[in-house]
Amino acid sequence: MAYIVSKLKDFSPAVIDRAITELFAALAGERAAVRDQADAKALRDRWVGRNDGILAQVNERWLRTAPKETKREIGRRVNQLKAEVEQQVEATLKQTRAAKVDAALDISLPGIRRAIGAEHPIVRTMNEIVAVFNRLGYSSAQGPVIETDYYNFEALNFPPNHPARDTQDTLFLSHQQSKAPRERLLLRTHTSPVQVRTMEKLKPPLRILAAGKVHRNDAPDASHSPMFHQVEGLAVDRNITFGDLKGTLDHAMKELFGSEVKTSFRPSFFPFTEPSAEMFVSCFLCGGSGKRAADPCRPCKQSGWIEILGCGMVDPNVFEFVKHNGYDPETISGFAFGMGVDRIALLKYGVDDLQLFFQGDVRFLEQFR
Repeated sequence: MAYIVSKLKDFSPAVIDRAITELFAALAGERAAVRDQADAKALRDRWVGRNDGILAQVNERWLRTAPKETKREIGRRVNQLKAEVEQQVEATLKQTRAAKVDAALDISLPGIRRAIGAEHPIVRTMNEIVAVFNRLGYSSAQGPVIETDYYNFEALNFPPNHPARDTQDTLFLSHQQSKAPRERLLLRTHTSPVQVRTMEKLKPPLRILAAGKVHRNDAPDASHSPMFHQVEGLAVDRNITFGDLKGTLDHAMKELFGSEVKTSFRPSFFPFTEPSAEMFVSCFLCGGSGKRAADPCRPCKQSGWIEILGCGMVDPNVFEFVKHNGYDPETISGFAFGMGVDRIALLKYGVDDLQLFFQGDVRFLEQFR
């Protein structure tokens, strides 16, 4: 039989205690019968409903009818009772909510995997190149992207009228005309200024790798971009020869492209090295045959060789700019090399348009995870 709040005629403490004990026993029984949220809500409406709930009945049948001399004590007991009933009813509601969540949770289902990004293919390629030379004992060096004419050209043995200094090739910052030529600011066209800056700070022997972003005044197309990436290396010590350069780069290329690749050095010219060379590797896509199955190999233009980088022995004129820090060209020598990361990434991933790397199309970049 459902619990009903009885009317009291006797308001003595013993009768009040018995009535409260009976009320809580009824509440405990009804709580035990709750099976789901619908039952819990019905329990809440029955006990704490504003108009006809059990607590409203207690207030009406016990407190209002209590004699004046006992009303204060009855009011205190009723307030305690209300607080306890409300707490127990709320606890029942929370239990049923938690039980519903647990029932809906299937721990055997796979979790929701948060999308995790990946290295950009150019950054990944650059890191792979840097890692190879790090294992050879080269440390990484950094320098500013906004450079002065002195570090970008003058200290690297570019004569004053060299074509690279022209605005058709180099991006100069505006409002530089009032400055001395060597102090004018530009976006660095190579990472070679890092080599000069490092030699100013550190005495020989030296083995560093400078990797980063560079800029040139090129119109963007499938193979060119006004912004691209380079990795350059510099080794300086006593008695360094061109043979050391060839051995270092041959080992590095085998690490990067496979132990089967061969290297070839062909004479070239760079203002900051003498003698200078361009290094080719046997095509790692066609195995040096110039053909891929019955089709011609486009990356090597059917020659079996791919140009990878420029290199050479550091020109003594470059050492003259840092001679005060121990780089006397009469006693030390060194070699330098530099490669375009973007071009290597194009070859490695079989991409035929450089601009795809910089357009931010997630559909394109997702395939390199």
